Amino acid sequence: MSDLRTMTYAEAVREAMATAMTNDDRVFLMGEDVGVYGGAFGVTNDLYERFGTDRVRDTTISELGIVGMGVGAALTGMRPIVEIQFSDFLCQAMDQVVNQAAKLHFMVGGQADVPLVIRTPGGSGTGAAAQHSQSLEAWFAHIPGLKVVMPSNATDAGSLLLAALEDPNPVLVLEHKLLYKQSFEVPAEFPRAHLGEGRIEREGTDLTIVATSIEVQRSVQAAEQLAQSGISAEVIDPRTIKPLDLPLILDSVSRTGRVLLVQESAKFGGFMAEVSASIAESPAFGDLQAPIKRLCGLDTPIPYSPKLERASVPQVEDIVAAASALVGEW
Repeated sequence: MSDLRTMTYAEAVREAMATAMTNDDRVFLMGEDVGVYGGAFGVTNDLYERFGTDRVRDTTISELGIVGMGVGAALTGMRPIVEIQFSDFLCQAMDQVVNQAAKLHFMVGGQADVPLVIRTPGGSGTGAAAQHSQSLEAWFAHIPGLKVVMPSNATDAGSLLLAALEDPNPVLVLEHKLLYKQSFEVPAEFPRAHLGEGRIEREGTDLTIVATSIEVQRSVQAAEQLAQSGISAEVIDPRTIKPLDLPLILDSVSRTGRVLLVQESAKFGGFMAEVSASIAESPAFGDLQAPIKRLCGLDTPIPYSPKLERASVPQVEDIVAAASALVGEW
């Protein structure tokens, strides 16, 4: 009998929250429409009926207030999960995220922890236009004191959320909204995960592709197409971008000699610029047979038009073309 089951990304997130809430009375969930409505993307679904109003709390429309309450609850020993309806709305809560949650442990000399988990959907692909479709991970990865998680599949969505809930630090979990309805094979129990531990998603020898979130899936699909033309691509999923499993990336780059860095967000100031710089500053740089290549979203707000929206971020065919050129030209 197989120990695998099929579940969607959203179901995995919900199961992880339910498991944590069952095992630890300190864990509770709050956010806009997470209760009766079941969440904007249906992720929280029946948690309201299962755990009641004390553990699943609908809030007012104030991201600054929601995150502020989460920080306060965390400081008093609770384990709050704050859901922000769209990651774009974190702009309204930046003071609490950046100046409070990320810094309080340091500013009180380690006398208090802030075990706050913020979950929020990001990314494009749903026709939600420029104010609801951004990929803002680089902002938060830049802030000392914050950890940033980007699960690319249902197993990681569950495992990494549970790991985040065990961490004494504030953790931001960025869930791609296109992944919510996708189905995956998942173990009977979520395997234990460690923040800062990446994974080789597909082994290869000719080049390394480092990708995040939904671009991991697209990179694996691209690698399968590349294999048909004789190019062996290794795909790495960092899983958490802060902390980053840099040794895993550098080891792969040293072995393959070429690297393509793929992100949905715009290139300028993006997270993959940090990965690129880290490679350039490491001994792995001497093993490169070609320049480091970044494939990123266009430097434009996400369009509402489906065709323009799709064209503004890397797709499978873009990854295939970039990887083929990287191998063919060098």
